[in-house]
Amino acid sequence: MTDDAVDTSVKFTPGGEAANAVARGTLRFLVDAGYTPLTELTLANGRRADIVALDRKGTILIVEIKSCLADYRTDAKWTEYLDYCDLFGFAVDQDFPVDVLPQEHGLILADRFGAEIARPYSSCPVNPARRKAVTLLFARTAALRINDQLGEDR
Repeated sequence: MTDDAVDTSVKFTPGGEAANAVARGTLRFLVDAGYTPLTELTLANGRRADIVALDRKGTILIVEIKSCLADYRTDAKWTEYLDYCDLFGFAVDQDFPVDVLPQEHGLILADRFGAEIARPYSSCPVNPARRKAVTLLFARTAALRINDQLGEDR
C-alpha cells in the first residue's frame, strides 16, 4: 500500500490541524509497520476510536490521538477503548508533554510526514467473541467506505 492509499481526509476534533498532522503521520507509520488502519471507527460501546488498525495476524491496535494537553485533560473516553483492542497507544506531536500520559500505554511521536514508537504499546488480548465482533465491524466499515467512495466517483 502506498502513502496515497492512506485516507488522511478525516478531520479530528478538538485539535484541528495539529490532530490531522499527527493522524496523517501515524497512518503512514502504521501502514509501513504492516497494519491496515481505519479512522474514526465507532465501537459497540458507542465510542469512536481515532484509529483502529489490524495487522496480518488479526491483532487489534487502537491509537488515540491527542493534539494538546487540554485535549488529553478534557477527554478521558480513551479508557473505554481498552476492552476492544489487543494493543493500545497514544499518538502525539513532538511538543506534547508526554510525561502526563499514562506510562503503561504505548506512545507514538508523529508529525504529518511520519511517526515513530517512543514507548511500546500496552498489551491485553481481546477475548475471542469480542475479537470477532471488532474484526467484523472493521471489515464491514471498510467495505462501506469503499462503496461510498465508488458512489462518489460514478
